[in-house]
Amino acid sequence: MISSSLPLARLSGIHKSYFTDEIETHALSDVQLDIHAGEFLAIAGPSGCGKSTLLNVLGLLEASERGDYWLDGQLANALPLDKAAALRNEKLGFIFQSFNLLGSLTVFENVELPLIYRGEESEVRRREAVESALARVEMDHRARHYPSQLSGGQQQRVAVARAVVGQPELLQALRRRLGLQKRLLIVQLQ
Repeated sequence: MISSSLPLARLSGIHKSYFTDEIETHALSDVQLDIHAGEFLAIAGPSGCGKSTLLNVLGLLEASERGDYWLDGQLANALPLDKAAALRNEKLGFIFQSFNLLGSLTVFENVELPLIYRGEESEVRRREAVESALARVEMDHRARHYPSQLSGGQQQRVAVARAVVGQPELLQALRRRLGLQKRLLIVQLQ
């Protein structure tokens, strides 16, 4: 589904290189990409082709050297670090391959964490959002459990709940299977 409206994210002329003592590696070269609300994108390719770098730039985890990155109408790659972090927290959700759940926190507390970082002060709103996100992934019955008490699939569903609890505009996921590496960018979940 491609919308004729303005893109949610736009990359224009994005370049990113990495340098070692003797070698310069061009990870991204003149990337042009428009991402519209409702789109589902899969980025696939061999190791070293720039998939992770592209998602790091889109996730405001890495800066590009040149080019413009517009996210929801803001020139994201020109923001100071604190403003970029705030925009990332508000607009982006991440599902990590290794889930990155904190073992000392319950399922509920793991899912609540992004809302606390966002500055949501209302315990009632946080509780409602967490309960809703856990219900969407059918893990509300495990809210008081710890990650070590869950199966791998259950941990994955908790990681999804944590990624969507703040209703992000963009959701990123990483998956490796049978040697094929895929990076998924899921845009504006409803």
